Amino acid sequence: MRETVIVFLLFVSTSTLAGGKILATPGVSQVEGSAGGGLVPWAQLAGYATEEEVSASAFCTRAKVDDFQLDVCGAQINLYDRIEFSYAEQRFEVDPLSLELKQRIFGTKFRLFGDVIYSPWPQVALGVQHKFLETEDVAFALGAEEDQGTDVYLAASKLHLGAAFGYNLLWNLTLRHTKANEMGLLGFGGPDKSNPIHAEASAAILLNKHLAIGIEYRQKPDNLGLEEDDWQDLFVAWFPNKHLSLTAAYLDLGAIAAVEDQTGWYISLTGYL
Repeated sequence: MRETVIVFLLFVSTSTLAGGKILATPGVSQVEGSAGGGLVPWAQLAGYATEEEVSASAFCTRAKVDDFQLDVCGAQINLYDRIEFSYAEQRFEVDPLSLELKQRIFGTKFRLFGDVIYSPWPQVALGVQHKFLETEDVAFALGAEEDQGTDVYLAASKLHLGAAFGYNLLWNLTLRHTKANEMGLLGFGGPDKSNPIHAEASAAILLNKHLAIGIEYRQKPDNLGLEEDDWQDLFVAWFPNKHLSLTAAYLDLGAIAAVEDQTGWYISLTGYL
C-alpha cells in the first residue's frame, strides 16, 4: 500500500501544488478514502487546491473497538477544486477469530456548486464510492448477495464564521444510497432488503485555526438481519500547518456482526502536498 500512495502523490506536478485555502477547511480523511470527517464524507474536496491548483494527500487510520480493528491507508487528488479522486485499502481484523477481511475502495467526488465559506449557501458535492470486497467467504456465509457495490452520496457543508459564541461552526449533512453491510466488509445486500437511503451528519467547532472538536453520526442499513447499528463519534482534529492533520476520536459503533457494545478509539494522520 505504501508504494501505491507514493506513486499516487508523484503523479502531481510540483509546479501546481496547492496551498490556497484556509487552514483546516478541507476537513480530514474519511475511512472510505474521501475527504471529510472520520466516518462521514463531506462536501469539501481533499487538500488545499483552489480553482487554479492541484493538490494531493495521503493518509493512514486505525480504529480499535472491543473485538475488532480497522486499518486503512489511502490517497486523494484534488483537481482544481472541482473533482476529487480517492483510493483506500481497508483491513478489518476480528480478534476472537483471528480473521482478516480486506476491501478496496475507489472514490470520486464532484463539487456541484457553492463554497464552504464564501457563498451564502452551502457547498454541495456528489460522490461515488465503488467497493471491492476481496474476502467474500464470510459475507456470503452470512447471506450477502454481492462482493462489490457502489455507494452514491450527496453532501452539503457550510462554515459559519463566529457563529458559536464567537467560534467558527462547521456542519455537514450527507444522504447516502448504499447496500453495503458494515461499509462493505460483510458484502452487499442480503435477505432483509433494508432501506438503501441513509442520513449522515457532522458538526464541529473550530476553537482556533489549528484545533477543532466535533461529533458525527452515520445511519447504517441492516440487510443481513444482524441488527447493524448506527455509528457515532466524538473527535478532536489538529492542523499544525497545511501539510499535516491529526485526528483522534472516541467511537461508539454499537453492534458489529451481532457482537454488541463495540466502543473504542480512532486515530488518523493525513499528509498534504
